[in-house]
Amino acid sequence: MKNIKYIIGSAMLFMASLTACKKDFLNLSPTDRVTGNSIASDTTLFEAYVTNRYLGVTLYSKEGSYSPPGFGRGFEYAMWSSVTDESIYTNNDGSWVLQQGQLSADNTGIAGTLWARSYRSIRECNYALSIIDGLPLNAAHKNRLLGEIRFIRAFRYHDLIRNYGGVVLIGDKVTDLNSNLQDPSLFKRSTIAESINYAIAQLDDATSKLPLNNSSAWALGRATKGAALAVKSRLLLYAASPLYDAGTWQAAAAAAKAVMDLGKYNIDQGGYAKLFLNPNSPEIIFERLYFSNTAIHLPIERANGPNGYDAWGGNTPLQNLVDAYPMANGKPITDASSGYDPQNPYVNRDPRFYATILYNKAPYRGSTVDIYLPGGKDSNQGPSNWNTSLTGYYLRKFMNDSYPIVNPASVAGAQPWIYFRYAEILLNYAEAQNEAEGPDQSVYQAINTVRSRASVLMPPLSGLSQSEMRTAIQNERQIELAFEEHRFYDVRRWKIAPQTENVPAYGISATVNSANPSGYTYAKKVALTGRTFKDQEYWLPIPLTEIQASNGQLKQNAGY
Repeated sequence: MKNIKYIIGSAMLFMASLTACKKDFLNLSPTDRVTGNSIASDTTLFEAYVTNRYLGVTLYSKEGSYSPPGFGRGFEYAMWSSVTDESIYTNNDGSWVLQQGQLSADNTGIAGTLWARSYRSIRECNYALSIIDGLPLNAAHKNRLLGEIRFIRAFRYHDLIRNYGGVVLIGDKVTDLNSNLQDPSLFKRSTIAESINYAIAQLDDATSKLPLNNSSAWALGRATKGAALAVKSRLLLYAASPLYDAGTWQAAAAAAKAVMDLGKYNIDQGGYAKLFLNPNSPEIIFERLYFSNTAIHLPIERANGPNGYDAWGGNTPLQNLVDAYPMANGKPITDASSGYDPQNPYVNRDPRFYATILYNKAPYRGSTVDIYLPGGKDSNQGPSNWNTSLTGYYLRKFMNDSYPIVNPASVAGAQPWIYFRYAEILLNYAEAQNEAEGPDQSVYQAINTVRSRASVLMPPLSGLSQSEMRTAIQNERQIELAFEEHRFYDVRRWKIAPQTENVPAYGISATVNSANPSGYTYAKKVALTGRTFKDQEYWLPIPLTEIQASNGQLKQNAGY
């Protein structure tokens, strides 16, 4: 397995190293960084510079603790799931600010790095574009690098748009820390439609330049046509959604269909759980690759496993998510005919439940997860009880049981983080086509392809109205894409956040009771108090430091 790795040290990641440095009285050149002149004249260094643009810099505590952050949070301590109704992070680390409605321009928690890291990356891409013509590259390779740079820049704009709405489009104007600082257009926010149209144009250009396949080992993990088309699919789906109201469902359906028509990707039939461990899965469109002993991520088994196994119980699933999983017969647990028993709640559920969540008496590493009281080893009466789950659940998804839990850093942390996979594209298409035309045969084909994965085999959907299909697609996204950084954006773009986020963060308690068939009494509990959502939280606040740095010229999002 190859990894996108930083090969020149941390200084490669800092754009400041590309600007003129004041020399001391000895007139010595620094030896701990690569200068802009070197990158602009050396094709090998330039290639490394472009590769490193797939990475970012650590701007907040516990980001990229093992290797630099990429796009999104990935396998960080507090995952992005823990600012949604999917999970809560036991140790807080800036995630409860969002869960409890305390978000403000000067109190952004783990959401505070998105603006700065995105624009830093955009500036770095602009620098690369400004020097590429002066390098002795053959035409084909130069074309590919141009496609990669524009892809990365568009990806960063996609991240800005989905978090802040309309953003500042700086074009190619800013290439270093001193570029055009007096230009008032650098503080003017474009509309959502203008922002999306700009990013889509960049993605179209990137698509025309990128290869269909990464055939060389050095190119693994880098952008392809499929990756660019996948970002376009997601952006146009967002654009058509109620919160954005800046595009059409027809365009969104066509964008997803363009990925499908490549004929390159398939639903992984090797197993839902296994696909997240396999960097070569046919389902993966774009991923971050890691490599043991070289560039690993936070070992997720240690960070999120049960306390009885001496793990840290980090991102713990909520009952809110557990209740979203239907029974194996396809019926929701709220259906009286589903067969659901609240006192034996974990039998005959959607198979993806068992691949995603560890629950009381779930099989795990040759034993079981025991959250029950009294005496359960994974309860607050077990070892390392300061790491006990607040919710009564632990994360299962992404875990590799062949990795050790104790002292794992040298032999763990090599799973890929998947940015885009084919199941998302199929669900994008199903949603957009249903909204555009109603539940035609192609909608059923798309969603049932996801549900018919060999390890899932959920009953196919049929006979639904457009509204019923909308609800089914929303539920399918919630469970199929759980913990993959979709839920936060989905509930906002659908404008259902007041319903999903203004309810308590629920967990479960299990008490030994031999009179019940399950052997336990289960009772819902509140795992985190004060969970709330305000209308301004449809968008994140631009950090106050950014507003102040613009001398008040940058317009803040409403409500902050």
